[in-house]
Amino acid sequence: MDIIKTNNLTKNFDDLTAVDTISFSVKKGEIFGFLGPNGAGKTTTIKMLTTLLHPTKGSAEVAGFDIIGARDKVRRNIGVVFQEPALDIELTGRENLEYHARMYGLSRDKRKTRIEDVLNLVDLEDKKNVLVKNYSGGMKRRLEIARGLMHYPTVLFLDEPTLGLDAQTRRAIWNYIGKMNKEEGTTIFLTTHYMDEADFLCDRIGIIDHGSILVIDSVTNLKNSVGNDVITLSCSDMVKLVKRLEEESWISNIEQHDSFVTLGVEKGEEKIPVIIEIAQSLNIRIKSISVRKPTLDDVFLHFTGRTMRDQEATNTTRSAPPRFHGRMR
Repeated sequence: MDIIKTNNLTKNFDDLTAVDTISFSVKKGEIFGFLGPNGAGKTTTIKMLTTLLHPTKGSAEVAGFDIIGARDKVRRNIGVVFQEPALDIELTGRENLEYHARMYGLSRDKRKTRIEDVLNLVDLEDKKNVLVKNYSGGMKRRLEIARGLMHYPTVLFLDEPTLGLDAQTRRAIWNYIGKMNKEEGTTIFLTTHYMDEADFLCDRIGIIDHGSILVIDSVTNLKNSVGNDVITLSCSDMVKLVKRLEEESWISNIEQHDSFVTLGVEKGEEKIPVIIEIAQSLNIRIKSISVRKPTLDDVFLHFTGRTMRDQEATNTTRSAPPRFHGRMR
């Protein structure tokens, strides 16, 4: 069953197309990730799906409700954790959750039980009476996730859930996200530009860049699309070597970049001597060569032709869409 459906969803800001006619679906109970560099259109997509931005064109449904015609029903079925902190730091953790639960009309008894449940889920039970201003960055993020779960949402949207956190705290957040997905049965839609985060958490991933979805598939299938192993090499004449290697049927794909070439192959270690022999026959000097299993970095490179870092550098030169400062009405 699809819990999110979009059809040609588009958002323009003057001359900038932030999201460009995207169509995809998210299955009930899965963790779905939008992977892409900063400025790719991830946050704009979430803001449309959570009814904070009106699409320029196209349509979408969340939990069976239209994001334009049934905005209130969409909001009752979703939880949202945005990049920017939205906690009241002068309240305690428990008071933040209490306030949120009241806003959603939870009864007194249900509020009490639910607050205990979500605090235990994110391991903040012993910090519930501490003012949020005294929380660490990781604790604040966990509390925001707990708050997003308070009203039993069908879908929880997480926009860059571990942005700016240290490696140890990021891994802890991942564990909490996986735990709530299993224990609560909550469908999770998250955006990230961290390859390891998408790899660890997501059942399926959509790679988005310049507002367009390039591919959607499971992590395993995406990696397999690159090849069972990835050989990376640099040489004295890449154009000549690539032209020759394109004749080899055992190479599933070849990507030529500015200073190196990547090859998708099976049994990569066995293929390295073959490549060196081919290069020598052409009087081409191999400067470096290595083999490893494919990663999501390789997948991103395969579908975009550039690394995530390169794309982020490019996207920072594009005009950013305006930030949303209004209230949900």
